[in-house]
Amino acid sequence: MKIQERTGAGAGRSAVPAQPSVGDRLPTPPRERKPALAALAVLLILVGALGATMLVLQAGDRIEVIKVTAEIQAGESISSGNTTSVLVAKDDSINYVKWEQRDALKEFKAKSTIYEGTVVIGDMFTKGTGLPAGKASVGVALKEGQYPKDLEAGDTVVAYRVGTAGSGSDSEDSGTGAGSSSGAVLVDDARVNTMNEESGDSAVSTGTLSLTLLVDQADAAALTQAASAGEVAIVRVPGN
Repeated sequence: MKIQERTGAGAGRSAVPAQPSVGDRLPTPPRERKPALAALAVLLILVGALGATMLVLQAGDRIEVIKVTAEIQAGESISSGNTTSVLVAKDDSINYVKWEQRDALKEFKAKSTIYEGTVVIGDMFTKGTGLPAGKASVGVALKEGQYPKDLEAGDTVVAYRVGTAGSGSDSEDSGTGAGSSSGAVLVDDARVNTMNEESGDSAVSTGTLSLTLLVDQADAAALTQAASAGEVAIVRVPGN
């Protein structure tokens, strides 16, 4: 009887352990706070904002300087035809030449070739002749028909000796002179250094043009002699 009572009493029990109810979840541990990471995030935000502010301030602090628009050879000067103005961020460590100083800079010569697109700094120019070693600058006055109409400073040209009516008779008496060498090449690789800025107006009325040619010193004497007699003609050729 006792065995049956015990069996009956246990028959109502389940073999599976009772599960806790939905509301009876285990408590979670409190979230660990990391104040160092929070402070670092705030610091990074402040640094980024400060950097952006500095960029805006620098972008607003600009100066107008000289920029080269056409190649300037050694010994040449700037002109209205080979320069323009451009805005750059002000930097005291760079010796920019301001646009307002362009007239004073025309008295200086380039130390070496300055290429198109270069922003000018004072170290590129010198007060001296600025001529490369072994070179000479020769002045030439040309009449209409002795130069191409589209000639510009920086062009490479060939200088020829051309005879005149008077030189032909002189050469017959002397057997030498301009007439006997008419058409001879005086300089086969000269560069137009500067041109008379008023030549455009004078060319309309008189057809004359004044310019300087950068030549080898060995060719300077013959070119000067022919130029003084008005017996020079130049032809523009592709640059080297």
